[in-house]
Amino acid sequence: MPPHVTNAPATNANDPLERERTHLASSRAALRAMRADVEALDIKDVTANWVNAAVLQRQIDERITALADLAHAPLFFGRLDYLHAPGVEQAEGAEGEQFYIGRRHVHDAVGDPMVIDWRAPVSQPFYRASKKEPMDVRMRRRFGYTGGELTAYEDEDLTDTAAEAQASRLLQTEIERPRVGPMRDIVATIQPEQDEIVRAGIGGTVCVQGAPGTGKTAVGLHRVAYLLYAHRERLARTGTLVIGPNRSFLHYIEQVLPALGELNVAQATVDDLVAHVEVRGTDGAAAARIKGDARMAEVLRRAVRAGVRMPVEPVVVVRGSRRWRVPAYEVEEIVRELLGRDIRYGAARDALPQRIAHAVLVRMEQAGEAPDDRVQDAVARNAAVKAAVKEIWPAVEPAKLVLLLLSDAQFLAEHAAGLLSEEEQQEILWAKPARSVKAAKWSAADAVLIDEAMDLVARTQSLGHVVLDEAQDLSPMQYRAVGRRCTTGSATVLGDLAQGTTPWATASWQEALTHLGKPEAAVEELTQGFRVPRTVIAYASRLLPSIAPGLSEATSMRESPGDFSVREVAPDTLDAAVVEACREALDREGSIGLIAADDRIPVLAEALEAAGLAHLAPGAETSAQSRLTLVPATLAKGLEYDYVVLDEPAAVVAGEPDGRTGLRRLYVVLTRAVSGLTVVHAAPLPAELNQL
Repeated sequence: MPPHVTNAPATNANDPLERERTHLASSRAALRAMRADVEALDIKDVTANWVNAAVLQRQIDERITALADLAHAPLFFGRLDYLHAPGVEQAEGAEGEQFYIGRRHVHDAVGDPMVIDWRAPVSQPFYRASKKEPMDVRMRRRFGYTGGELTAYEDEDLTDTAAEAQASRLLQTEIERPRVGPMRDIVATIQPEQDEIVRAGIGGTVCVQGAPGTGKTAVGLHRVAYLLYAHRERLARTGTLVIGPNRSFLHYIEQVLPALGELNVAQATVDDLVAHVEVRGTDGAAAARIKGDARMAEVLRRAVRAGVRMPVEPVVVVRGSRRWRVPAYEVEEIVRELLGRDIRYGAARDALPQRIAHAVLVRMEQAGEAPDDRVQDAVARNAAVKAAVKEIWPAVEPAKLVLLLLSDAQFLAEHAAGLLSEEEQQEILWAKPARSVKAAKWSAADAVLIDEAMDLVARTQSLGHVVLDEAQDLSPMQYRAVGRRCTTGSATVLGDLAQGTTPWATASWQEALTHLGKPEAAVEELTQGFRVPRTVIAYASRLLPSIAPGLSEATSMRESPGDFSVREVAPDTLDAAVVEACREALDREGSIGLIAADDRIPVLAEALEAAGLAHLAPGAETSAQSRLTLVPATLAKGLEYDYVVLDEPAAVVAGEPDGRTGLRRLYVVLTRAVSGLTVVHAAPLPAELNQL
């Protein structure tokens, strides 16, 4: 027997749906009262100075924002009726407590909870309880909403073990609901395998290999929200960061965490993290691959330390009428000991004058004096000591060092010996050396090298938790750049090996995690799709044997197969056929994405304008009035649309530097659809799509 669904109009207070609507109205009123209480706070008499006042006011403003009642986000989406009160022994026949599960905690005037935060331990059974393991839950109720109004509910009796478990119709409706605007949260639809990852402890790094439509991005974002709930003070001190592949993607996901009440999570791309110089140049695929290779870390380490010179003269410090002499061999011992400790170059350079000063103090004590720490600091600042340090351990400017490596063949050969072949060295050397750091046409890969050199000189600050999405596309050196941001924290790594579309895309998660500095991380695989229609994922999966033969094929839990068609047209009618497919898609509800090879974008933009079809660029927020987005294939990763029109698959494949990368790019764009996909082509389809 399927779960009971009620969506008839409620007419009286005895009707269950009407009672739930009453609780919703009361909860919204309570939330408004909570916000009003915060807005009414007067901090004039509780702050000692303007700095404290500013900090406290900022915290109050953030709290007010977090307590906003978002009209598009239902305040609660479920209810749990427990058999017993949690942790309390009850008499036989007594009923347990009842909890409404929502996006945030709401309490009434006396502090009793009206809505429980989805992250609270008492909410966990909403996602994990089953007839086999009811977790002391008698009944689970899901709610359906239309335009913010509670219109339906669905009950699941977890004590009726004789009845066969049925799929939730409200859950299915919510997953398949057409969408416009930015990415939504999935708190109402989190599945048990997703919830296990979301609630994993902060102590360890988790890597999620997720097929298209399995919700890996949403899982990563909700994991951040959960960790902020469970470890708020710790992460408030150390910070959290979400790293995405491009700005369009970050704009698409930026509303998820605020909708969950989390406002202080930074977002960036890898390029943002390493933006120490202006990027104005590009590398060929071969040069970018070499610069992104982990061997470059050792090349840079050697180059950074190359300036250290062993002393040939003693250090003589004059204090008053006395001269204190530290022989060259003793200074050399200090230098070699600092080199052997393998600490940061800058930290060792800072330690060297103190070590020389200590050697002077030993001589002072041997002569009967009683110097203290102030004397040691004064000796360390002595002109003779400072001159010796400058000569022995010169300062290193990371950008200048990388400039020298890429400009001077002899310098590169010296430090790349045994690491890079002569051909590889020639590949990354600039044909025309730049005159200065400012004049150089740095590439994105060069900026990562500078970031590595900066970390060799001074330690990069670590955050408490980092989420790295679309991680399969990073080079080893980019993984190292991200890893430096979470050396003392943890990470959530999200990606799909089959969607690797860079020449340096990672071959395995173990390799990637090693470069990240988290080789012990657990790797979880999500294969059940919730977004991509069954027919679409089956069609795209024809590419898997060629692009990622070791990966499991994704399945779809969606009951509806989705709209799917492949249309072959004459070459001279291709543009018109694509425009017509977009018109047909616009007759349906939801967002539409027209995805094409990058060099086809100007042609299609002109065709859409001529046909009077307004369109957006990736990252621009869709609305009920503007639902069509024209998407270059290289920016489609991570985005989703209700209906996708794919222009000329062969052109998508041809737009990449090699066949496998092209097929991977095609796999990405084929799996952006939520409800339907129309493929329009004039050129023959790639042979791999014809294989069954």
